[in-house]
Amino acid sequence: MCGITGWVSFDRALLDASETLDAMTETMSCRGPDDGGTWISGPAALGHRRLAIIDLPGGRQPMTLATPGGTLVLVYSGETYNFTELRAELTGRGHRFTTDSDTEVVLHGYLEWGEAMAERLNGMYAFAIWDGRHQKLVMIRDRMGIKPFYYHPIPGGVLFGSEPKAILANPLARARVGLDGLRELFGFVKTPGQAVWDGMREVEPGTLVTMDRNGLHHHVYWSLETRPHTDDRNTTLGRVRTLLDDIVRRQLVSDVPRCTLLSGGLDSSAMTALAARQLAETGDKVRSFAVDFVGQTEHFVADELRTTPDAPFVHDVARASGTRHQDIVLDSIALADPEVRARVIRARDLPMGLGDMDASLYLLFREVRERSTVALSGESADEVFGGYLQFFDEEARQAEMFPWLVRFEDYIGDDADVLRPEVTKALDLRGFVRDSYATAIAGIERLDGESDFEYRMRKICRLHLTRFVRLLLDRKDRMSMAVGLEVRVPFCDHRLVEYVYNAPWSMKSFDGREKSLLREATADLLPKSVYDRVKSPYPSTQDPKYAIVLQQQTKDLLADPSHPVFAVLDPDRVRQAAERETPQITMASRRGLERTLDMAVWMDQYHPEITLT
Repeated sequence: MCGITGWVSFDRALLDASETLDAMTETMSCRGPDDGGTWISGPAALGHRRLAIIDLPGGRQPMTLATPGGTLVLVYSGETYNFTELRAELTGRGHRFTTDSDTEVVLHGYLEWGEAMAERLNGMYAFAIWDGRHQKLVMIRDRMGIKPFYYHPIPGGVLFGSEPKAILANPLARARVGLDGLRELFGFVKTPGQAVWDGMREVEPGTLVTMDRNGLHHHVYWSLETRPHTDDRNTTLGRVRTLLDDIVRRQLVSDVPRCTLLSGGLDSSAMTALAARQLAETGDKVRSFAVDFVGQTEHFVADELRTTPDAPFVHDVARASGTRHQDIVLDSIALADPEVRARVIRARDLPMGLGDMDASLYLLFREVRERSTVALSGESADEVFGGYLQFFDEEARQAEMFPWLVRFEDYIGDDADVLRPEVTKALDLRGFVRDSYATAIAGIERLDGESDFEYRMRKICRLHLTRFVRLLLDRKDRMSMAVGLEVRVPFCDHRLVEYVYNAPWSMKSFDGREKSLLREATADLLPKSVYDRVKSPYPSTQDPKYAIVLQQQTKDLLADPSHPVFAVLDPDRVRQAAERETPQITMASRRGLERTLDMAVWMDQYHPEITLT
């Protein structure tokens, strides 16, 4: 896992741009703490920071390959899980390798198959190739959008990077956010291609973007297709298990210490159990880590989202699978630490307002990184198998809007209530969400003979797989790479996604519960407590001391009425949130405080130019 960046300009040679390229590359140092390098020739300048996972001595980047027609240069972030098969195929076609890295396989794959190479990859990746033979830049992102990838067109060229901060380090890019960007911040819908920052775009998942002297060109090499599912339930369960076995086995490959992230839920428990069984074949044990909060289990209060604390289920799995387990226990002071908030905002480049859920994930990953370099996560199983409450909520099923937003304010909170009235009016978030939903469902294919109900559930599943999951994948990537931890997501393997997406909802929920296929396919691996457990989302602290600290930090911010954050947020509304009685401060009601503090830190760090026209 690494950080990449670069600059192509057909209007000038970039030999004198090394200082700017170094600055862009340096912003990626957290993503790649082990090594760094740059390459400049003619109109192209590429930078790379490396986190060494496979072939530690080899795999240095930018990686070059000389050909009679010109040099190929690659900067690569991610992992290709089928690189051994591709390497064997390429060797049979006459290619010779000097390292054992997957990076070199990708570079030779491009030489052999050109842009069609993307269709052969199984993995998570974002990479750019400068093709000196044809004087063009090729940018490719994985199918599910696991690895981030941004670009910024400029006159006669393009800037690119793993994260916006790399692009913003170039003086040709302006740190400016307009209404569309603010809508993305407050709408929670994730418009494909939108990068919040003006002029900047994402390379969309499953997409290849090229830049040559004729401009930018886009090609979609993968999308989630509707196909008939002809397997019966038992065959489907067998296929799901076979896929999971293969996926986990591939993703355990590493030359550095690896572990699993264990929450005690179905997803992470099944993955951890599979990993433990496979590692036991070689006499090894899996390490597992879980996040918890001081006093959370002892003083847990059930609510509609979370009916049980995680810790008892985590420990059941650790015992059953024989993992070397460790709880990472966090307190309210650490969660509310302004330095932690600053690091989270810097990692995300944006003020997402998720507060303790972002902070705890960052702190968990930081502790895990002290002991491991690679972690497997259960992220995305809810989107693939249908695990969220909204999949079973009739109101959410029938609503003509993104299903996760139907009860979002009740569960998570409405941070838009701290906006200035004129900003609220200009944003028109309801209209934005309505239009975004209409765009998102347009063109979702319906099978011949598919019932209205099954088609409705297909649309809900697709929205989660093409919109909602990308919010969570970006969060996971930013928090983990901020501390140099590679987090792999087995449930995002495109083979599994394609197969389960096309299974009818009646099969996905054949026992009336969430994630029926996953539960039954891994039933032999799970403790009964986990098999019977109801879905519980990522934990959030219930300690009232956390809310008290937030209130005081917000009051301190209000003491400076000239702070630029109050050009967007209404100080009177913020003050109301800061002066609520502490017993009334729930996760939902403190969201306005979280967003306020995040926005303030973001403005202090990036000094964004906010335009409301």
